[in-house]
Amino acid sequence: MIRTAIESDLSAIVEIYNHAVATKIITADVEPVTVESRLAWFHSHSEQYPLWVLEREGTIAGWFSLRMFYGRAAYRSTTEISLYVAPQFHRQGVGQALLTHAIDQCPKLGIHTLIAIVFAENAPSIALLRKFGFEQWGYLPQVARSWEVDRDVIILGRKV
Repeated sequence: MIRTAIESDLSAIVEIYNHAVATKIITADVEPVTVESRLAWFHSHSEQYPLWVLEREGTIAGWFSLRMFYGRAAYRSTTEISLYVAPQFHRQGVGQALLTHAIDQCPKLGIHTLIAIVFAENAPSIALLRKFGFEQWGYLPQVARSWEVDRDVIILGRKV
């Protein structure tokens, strides 16, 4: 079941995210986050830029969020996506289900363009996005530095 996240989901969302931080190739955060530090982020989501969770048997298996790209009015129909899956649900279709749901909802939300910003070494995320029609729209060499490693970033995009 995919639904809009509620505040009581935030601890599971943070736990999933912190697992991604620990992998060192999924997110640009280099330290785990706390529920308290993510409250403002959680409340920044809106009807147009939602945060969804996929729940399986009472457990949050993954989450997906949309946020306005670049923060200026002309970009309001372009969103940056975030997609994270709990490790015990990897390779079980959670990411695909969340991405399908998001793409299906975009016309109702007035979203015309989706953008993903991904470390170039994050092959599983890139493969999933390509499967859903995302194409490489940009390449930023060595723009991120985490764990003493310079990382390349790929910008993937898709029209809805």
